[in-house]
Amino acid sequence: MIRPLSALTLVRQERKKHGEQSLGRSRGGHSTKIHLATDALGNAIRFILTGGQRNDITQAEALLENLFPEYLLADKGYDADKFVLLLQKRNANVVILSRVNRKIEREIDLDLTKERHLIECCIGKLKHFWRVFSRFDKLAKNYLSFVQFASTIVWLR
Repeated sequence: MIRPLSALTLVRQERKKHGEQSLGRSRGGHSTKIHLATDALGNAIRFILTGGQRNDITQAEALLENLFPEYLLADKGYDADKFVLLLQKRNANVVILSRVNRKIEREIDLDLTKERHLIECCIGKLKHFWRVFSRFDKLAKNYLSFVQFASTIVWLR
């Protein structure tokens, strides 16, 4: 029997063998974003990988799961009313700069804002490792494990 050309052909998409690999697409190519939480000394304590195009706020609650900080310092990417209310319920002092489009700016301690450099320095130290700054690992679990290993070496220095 000859099948007509207008017949609908169903194609089954197979699941990826190793699951989601935290690779994002952009004009620059593939990218991975490392979301991290640090302690007061700037040592990384928790990592989450996502595709490079994901917003920071999407991983905020997951980063703080089972953590109860006295102060939370973050950049403008974490400025969301829902997230700030969650932190205030946990009795955390929120030090997040307000976004430009916010109608009512939140009052923050500018001296504490300067301590955010510890987070940026932690990221800079991690990116000294060749396998961290240029992700050549195919699997996200391998990349994440090396990021954790590099963080351990930074802790031990």
